[in-house]
Amino acid sequence: MKKIINLISGAVLLTVLLIVPTSCKKSFLDEEVINSHNTADFQTTLGLDGLVIGMYQSLKFHFNYTWAYTTTNYGVDEFTVGGDRTEQMFNSYDGNFNSLSGDIAALWDNMYGNINSANIVIKNVPVYYEGTNKNARLGEGYFMRAFDYFKLVKQYGGVPLKLEPSETVQEEFSRNTAKEVYNQVIADFTQAYDLLPATVSENGRITKWAAAHFLAKAYLFRASEINNDWNTDTKTADLQNAVKFADLVINSSGLTLATNFSDLWNFTTVDGPNETNKEIILAAQFSNNITTQGRYGNQIHLYYPSIYQTLPGMVRDLAGGREFQRLRSTDYALDVFDRVNDSRFWKSFKTRYVSNNPASAPKWTAATAPTPAQVGQAKFVGGEESVLYIVNNAGDTRYTPATASATLSTDISRRKPSMFVRYFSGESQSYLNAHGNTGVSQFVALSKFMDGSRNLVASQFGQRDGILARLAETYLIAAEAHGRLGQFAMAVTYLNKIRDRAAYKDGENRESYVDGGVSYKTNPATNATALSSYSDKNTYFESNNIPVTNANTLTSMHLNSEADVFNSNKDFYDKIGASSQTDKFIAFILNERSRELMGELMRWEDLARTKTLVARTAAFNTEAKPVATKDYLRPIPQSFLDVVKSNGSALSSTQKQALQNPGW
Repeated sequence: MKKIINLISGAVLLTVLLIVPTSCKKSFLDEEVINSHNTADFQTTLGLDGLVIGMYQSLKFHFNYTWAYTTTNYGVDEFTVGGDRTEQMFNSYDGNFNSLSGDIAALWDNMYGNINSANIVIKNVPVYYEGTNKNARLGEGYFMRAFDYFKLVKQYGGVPLKLEPSETVQEEFSRNTAKEVYNQVIADFTQAYDLLPATVSENGRITKWAAAHFLAKAYLFRASEINNDWNTDTKTADLQNAVKFADLVINSSGLTLATNFSDLWNFTTVDGPNETNKEIILAAQFSNNITTQGRYGNQIHLYYPSIYQTLPGMVRDLAGGREFQRLRSTDYALDVFDRVNDSRFWKSFKTRYVSNNPASAPKWTAATAPTPAQVGQAKFVGGEESVLYIVNNAGDTRYTPATASATLSTDISRRKPSMFVRYFSGESQSYLNAHGNTGVSQFVALSKFMDGSRNLVASQFGQRDGILARLAETYLIAAEAHGRLGQFAMAVTYLNKIRDRAAYKDGENRESYVDGGVSYKTNPATNATALSSYSDKNTYFESNNIPVTNANTLTSMHLNSEADVFNSNKDFYDKIGASSQTDKFIAFILNERSRELMGELMRWEDLARTKTLVARTAAFNTEAKPVATKDYLRPIPQSFLDVVKSNGSALSSTQKQALQNPGW
């Protein structure tokens, strides 16, 4: 039986509480609710085990609520605001985005809360812990502290380094430099790597390979453009270390790329085989245990889907998800893929829905569309498709704009009650202007996080794990580090590992599709007699307008040499001003990271560290207007500045401004 410990203690940086809210799942957790603890408990082996288990909750924070996407995937090239504009300021960078923004403070407070727990572990385990797991517990403490400070420095730059537990209320802090924070992050990840085991018997525990992955990533970030003011002396060694530790992960036993890219998103049941895929290095552990679910659950499934429930023939269901329509895919997000040869697009985006409310869907059989009076006279039957997204290119002449009583297609066989076409006949390619009949509420939606396991159709509480690190990114880290060292041929070998995986294989059905909504089939909450919106097909052939084929696409996806990178005409070099080999390589890497990691809660940090945020949003995100002098860092939360003191007194406005990031 799965066991869960719920340690409710408390603390943020300025209060002395330990944040260890509701827990993770998996077998190493104990299903026992302990309502009170004091610091003496953390001077025992049992208490320290519980505290470490509680720290795993902080990993779930990165998938819990709006901060998960506002701080990572808004205001970038991949996604813009959909029909729900609740958090639009993170995308537009307008005056409503400032140091008072709630998600800015939530991220700060939660990272420091877990850092305080990690500090207790690091201080107490060497003194009080007894047993064979002593090194592993200490390694987990170092990993968590490094992980949280890494998140802070990526978002805010230099932050206060707090390396001892808070035992009394502490009110005076000064900011450390980004250089000092990176030094600490790398030192802690190194300690974690040295202490943690290579394998664990309890699924969900952190291994040394997780430490090595993030150590490689920290070295790469320290060597990136955002730190060019001070990283000259360490840059070459950092890139070499990024390669070294990435290679350790890649060559480790027990980790391997998923055979099929869709295996990563084929979530069929809670705690099912998908969640132990050998590509996954670290994941936040969620479960269907309602008593330990906490306030949020995994809510990422809410934010990417577009509206389907109001369309003819449709009603909201478990498989289709609750569509909050927050993150609308940009034209860049669609065109960065070779949609004929790269399977990752068709395994990442949802393009078909089956009618689950056929009584509300019109059906026609004549060669012309029904008149308004005729609509409703002939009805759908269960199982017919009701919604299609045609992801075509400019120049496609098959589709014309619809009127009140006309359909889009000149071919009756392609007509559906709701057809959303990217480009109508006669429309020119555009990345910043409207075209076709998609819009803020109906758009081609990322589907990696779909979750049909929820207990109710209206539930926000997702139950699938949240992936924080996987091996494909390790390959991309190594490739980028090699390229930054000028070793482009070596970089290509790493890139081909994931690009070759992305190619269609001989005999593979290119129309096949799966997402986590399919877990509705094993969900006890599913109404066995109700129709489902889930479709196991995509619109590959309709969109690309090519004959049906099952041949492999390896030749088209494989890079034969670095020349294929520098001479690519599909990577937007002209639109973002990339002219040198170095600029083109970084642009290609960022594009490849989009193709592989689209929507996986990393993009803003990648564009900020490479200082490409302004150029890429100008090219691909109409609404986003980041300012180069300030928007590569987030503002320090006002809630911190208002309570911190100097010599016992509250900070003056001048002192607060000195602690704040430039431009905020």
